[in-house]
Amino acid sequence: MNDLQLQRYGRHILLHEIGIEGQQRILNAKVLIVGLGGLGSPAALYLAASGVGQIMLCDHDLVDLSNLQRQIAHRTSTIGQTKVSSAKAAILDINPETICVEIPLRVDPGQLDDLVAEVDIVLDCSDNFATRYAINRACLTHQKPLVSGAAILFSGQAAVFDFSMPGAACYNCLFPEDSESEELRCATTGVFAPLTGIIGTIQAAETLKLLAGISAGLCGKLLTVDAFDMTIKQSAFQRDPNCAVCAIK
Repeated sequence: MNDLQLQRYGRHILLHEIGIEGQQRILNAKVLIVGLGGLGSPAALYLAASGVGQIMLCDHDLVDLSNLQRQIAHRTSTIGQTKVSSAKAAILDINPETICVEIPLRVDPGQLDDLVAEVDIVLDCSDNFATRYAINRACLTHQKPLVSGAAILFSGQAAVFDFSMPGAACYNCLFPEDSESEELRCATTGVFAPLTGIIGTIQAAETLKLLAGISAGLCGKLLTVDAFDMTIKQSAFQRDPNCAVCAIK
């Protein structure tokens, strides 16, 4: 670390749980963020500000006026641009040392598998179950930690699935793919803007702790946030021995 880096990341280095060694791990890290919307925006900005060396930005969408209510990585001036290029500009304005890799695609499972293999941690900031299940499978295959988040209406949730740990549960254990869970979309139901910031920031926090060598507080736990009455709860979950995804591994 050079003098400018010691100054930039000094408040992290002062934390004995992180220190110089932990901050160096963050600087050396590669992270994949799938989805640069309400969750991915704050997560990407905090990871870049904290010194994550390389961030792979994956989103096929373009910036729209309706995004600006909550997707804080984007600006009025970037409407019409790809979300990955808009987010990259915001990231580099905060930390020009961050290497940003733009992936302006709706990736298929094969592409996702290749991307996950390249990184240390994956943040699922997507907005649909199909992508979440595909990310879960790829992270399980490559034993990469998955930091998951979701937000709709006034309700949000976050969880960490650390597949480097023996017997770790997967996303499918918690939300089985063959269940009849209703998929809600912000475009039709709405979402409280600060809620996406809360969940995305929690995802960034859990990611940074894992990168620095600190055990993430949400490993094997589901955190739920009700932003209407501001209640926050944690509930533990375990691997499903009959899970269609991880039980056969």
